[in-house]
Amino acid sequence: MENKKVELLAPAGDMERLEAAIKFGADAVFMAGDSFGLRANAKNFDRDAMIKAVEYAHANNVRVHITMNIVPHDEDMEGLEDYLKFLNEIGVDALIISDPGIFSIAKELTDIDLHISTQASVTNSATVNFWHKMGAKRVILARELSLEEIIDIRNNTPKELELEVFVHGAMCISYSGRCLLSNYMAGRDANRGDCAQACRWKYSIQEENRPGEYYPIEEDGSGTYIMNSKDLCLIDELDKLIEAGIDSFKVEGRMKTAFYVATVIRSYRQVIDAYYEGNYNEETIEKYFNELQKASHRHYTKGFFHNKPDSDAQIYENSSYIRKYDFIGAVLDYNEDTKEAIIEQRNRFFVGDEIEIFGNSPDYYNYKITAMTNTKGEEIEVANKAKEEIHMYIDLPLEKGDMLRKVIEEEN
Repeated sequence: MENKKVELLAPAGDMERLEAAIKFGADAVFMAGDSFGLRANAKNFDRDAMIKAVEYAHANNVRVHITMNIVPHDEDMEGLEDYLKFLNEIGVDALIISDPGIFSIAKELTDIDLHISTQASVTNSATVNFWHKMGAKRVILARELSLEEIIDIRNNTPKELELEVFVHGAMCISYSGRCLLSNYMAGRDANRGDCAQACRWKYSIQEENRPGEYYPIEEDGSGTYIMNSKDLCLIDELDKLIEAGIDSFKVEGRMKTAFYVATVIRSYRQVIDAYYEGNYNEETIEKYFNELQKASHRHYTKGFFHNKPDSDAQIYENSSYIRKYDFIGAVLDYNEDTKEAIIEQRNRFFVGDEIEIFGNSPDYYNYKITAMTNTKGEEIEVANKAKEEIHMYIDLPLEKGDMLRKVIEEEN
């Protein structure tokens, strides 16, 4: 029997990002409600929004995974049973859990698949087998594993137990995200969903007998971001993970924008499809690696994939992102007969701008804006009002949800 195709699992911080993930090729999405999930500062979904999200995803044959991966204290457990019953009723497909207490209650009260979060720091086959015996359908492996270790785990665990790995997104300096630094520095508990990302801050040394005198850790006198990791990117290693028997590829980023989700998910979708179609080659990989550069990102690393990362996996100079393209608009509607596109403005653009338009197809379109009008039919030279509807004649096969981007011009 032919092995099933690997799942592409996308982040969904809100409905806009969920729709982008689905349009651009996700097989499943992971999202959170108002409680029990990490990323407390994401918009997340209230109950009404969650019902709509599940209905929308299922109508598009996409599975919904709900994150419930906090490391809870007793006070955090209030309302858990009611929430679990609600999730069961609306038909979510999986719960992502790290805590054995939440796991046992979810197992008792729901029929939902239970997935073990990366927060559980699973790094060996014995632990995977333990969770399988407890009733887990899937284990999300810790990011601190090499390919060799992943292969060993797959070879020593039941095939019906699914394995999921992260292939793209922000890396944490702490072991699988279990961190107390944020709590210590800012009073915000990373293990309960409120990480301040203190690892991204700039640090210097102060000797206790010389208060007010700060010593940079690097010799250049500008200090250093000693704990600031590069972003994970394994787009050129997907063949090895598929052949290792991994069931799901996870993209981190519930705090990211819809443009980020669209760009990254589209790239991984195209490369995964190329593998199964026999077109996984250097040219395809380079093409979509270049596409990944068009979303805001830090420098990329492969993390622990080949061995333990060295100092090259960190960024010491700053905590900023690389941003070469602006997301300038999304297609709200397109009339195939008149070729009129209605664009929702997201960042400023002008008549005369040369832009790129991309959907969920392998290629993007280059287009020069020659004219545009507002909703009153008045010709305008610049679209500079947030979410204003702009009308343009574009003779291209566009669809609702396609995105427009342009190169950010460097200042002299």
